Amino acid sequence: MTVTSRTNGTTVLAHPLGPLTGDEITQTSSLIKALWPQDVDLQFKTITLHEPTKAELVPYLIAERAGQPTPSIDRRAFVVYYLRSTHNLHEAIVNLTKSTVERNVKPGPFDHAAGDAEELLAVEKAALAHPEVQAAIAKLELPQGSVVVIDPWIYGSDGLKKGTTFYDDKRVYQCYLYMRDPLNSTAADSCHYAFPLPISPVIDPATLELIRIDVLPMGHDETVKPLGPWSPVPPNEYIPEAQATLRGDLKPLRVSQPEGASFTVEPFSELGKLIRWQKWDFKVGFNAREGMVLYDVHYDNKPLFYRVSLSDMAIPYADPRSPYHRKQAFDLGDVGAGIMANNLALGCDCLGSIYYIDGLVAGSDGKGVAMPNVVCVHEQDSGILWKHTNYRTERAVVVRNRELVLQTILTVSNYEYILMYVFNMAGDLTYEVRATGILSTSPVDPTLSTQPHPFGTVVHPGVLAAFHQHFFSLRIDPMIAGSGNKVIYEEAYALPRDEALNPHGTGYTVNKTDITTSGGFDAVPANNRVFKIVNPSVTNPINGAPVGYKIMVPPMQPILADKDSFHYKRAEFADKTLYVTRYADGELFAGGLYTNQSRGGTGVRSWADRKDTIEGDPVVWVNFGINHIPRIEDFPVMPMEMLRVMLRPVNFFDRNPALDVPQSSQEFNCSVGLNGDKGVEKAAASPCCGTNGANGVR
Repeated sequence: MTVTSRTNGTTVLAHPLGPLTGDEITQTSSLIKALWPQDVDLQFKTITLHEPTKAELVPYLIAERAGQPTPSIDRRAFVVYYLRSTHNLHEAIVNLTKSTVERNVKPGPFDHAAGDAEELLAVEKAALAHPEVQAAIAKLELPQGSVVVIDPWIYGSDGLKKGTTFYDDKRVYQCYLYMRDPLNSTAADSCHYAFPLPISPVIDPATLELIRIDVLPMGHDETVKPLGPWSPVPPNEYIPEAQATLRGDLKPLRVSQPEGASFTVEPFSELGKLIRWQKWDFKVGFNAREGMVLYDVHYDNKPLFYRVSLSDMAIPYADPRSPYHRKQAFDLGDVGAGIMANNLALGCDCLGSIYYIDGLVAGSDGKGVAMPNVVCVHEQDSGILWKHTNYRTERAVVVRNRELVLQTILTVSNYEYILMYVFNMAGDLTYEVRATGILSTSPVDPTLSTQPHPFGTVVHPGVLAAFHQHFFSLRIDPMIAGSGNKVIYEEAYALPRDEALNPHGTGYTVNKTDITTSGGFDAVPANNRVFKIVNPSVTNPINGAPVGYKIMVPPMQPILADKDSFHYKRAEFADKTLYVTRYADGELFAGGLYTNQSRGGTGVRSWADRKDTIEGDPVVWVNFGINHIPRIEDFPVMPMEMLRVMLRPVNFFDRNPALDVPQSSQEFNCSVGLNGDKGVEKAAASPCCGTNGANGVR
């Protein structure tokens, strides 16, 4: 389908799954503004694609793939906005095709929109300028010329009233104060996290009023001492120019593709991209909350996944002392993966032959904001995909594991998340998370630096990095070999000894359990529990098993906060490795639509508790994470920590699907030997590097 641009008359592609264009964002905000008197100023928080229902979209995608006429589907936008400088929040749906507002309502009392950069900067400025904050800082007697830096945090929830004037149904920010290196205070990139200060103002982002100032505990318990002179500590910098020396023996490692990349990219809409690579084809969208979204994923023209996205993140902190007891970030719901996406740099964030995808999000004024280079697409070598050496003939056949990577990087104040979809030539789809950046630090009495702390690790004199957990929820809407999917799990059990069948006690077998009702499920590594998404109506021609994909997820310690805590209630995906729900339109975010100061009860645990019969249309929520017990090596910047979830075919193909990948050869790869001619003759003997590997019978 094509449409004509409203602004310049050019013809562009339109598609039900295409991200909103700049024209559509402007059209949406104009229709919302028209609902209000001209003197009412609106602050837009979200203007994003309101995706069609699955019932509408599936016939469209089937017709599109078959090259047949596609049904007409109206384009819609989902909108969240405030009346500026108030807490008056509204949620709307705009029909862009008909230029009408179909819905405009006020959400519930504990529903708050996400933060944004404009708001954070205003909060920082207001907090630093407030006379009471300035008076509190003065009590620290900081060195002359010191520069104080503020990290505003989402306030969190505890349900407690503070005096008679404040209850946390009101949207506010908890601000944590730091200082640049006082001996180098003009350096804007100074690592201020090495200088945490014990003052924490609470600011109303609507009015920019100071609610109160919290003084932070600096000992091993909840005791708060009066503010007094700051105790000097040394800096701890991560920027290269601050290091005494840099390594001089690291030589270039360059990725070269002299014939270009093996993938193709074409638009399926003005901003959406269709990517084809090594039998894979899929659509890539981008939005403010989820960032990258995959749609309509196929391998060798076989349907696999209707929609895949990172649905949510939660980072609950372990320090039980006030105000840290509320410290819990939902980085996607509280801000947004698209909003925080980096402009990726060639040769730094992505190596090789790179294709960049741009994004577009809405600003608070209701106009589009360009997000250049938010996704990089490239190929990489990941070692060997498969190999066998026939020891009798000494012939080795080797195939390299070429991968296609879609990468985006988020900066969430102090933390960075590197998020990747990784496709390989054997039908595997992997979601990879790498966590790096800087720890969120708090002050500790420097005299206690060498003593173990009950709630964190001292990573620098006077600097505490609290224990915390990172949870991620990958939402998978499957269509393995078509519709009618079901979720099962298999477990391995030892057979009891039996004089006839198992006389030596070595046997074990696998039992299968169907998941027929929505619920949450644990991994149970002791039983080798493996979750699978299968299509019972399509069977493998060799063994008759239903075709499927298994979910390979790393072990995760569930959330440690107790079930009555707001940490637990809000992070509805952090207690189980897997949730399975029956598909419902609009249920996209594991923590609920609104996570800012949320109360829980609106996310995946609540949906699973409906105990719906799955009936062939499951949605699978794969939850994974780490318990981050900080190391001193994690400061002043953290070496990345990696997590991977793999979706791998099980009885889906009739043989190894990568048998047709050309074998590895020196002629193709052009590697360089560093020890003279050793290995050169062997490499020339055959395309697969000759008789390598056959050093003996095993």
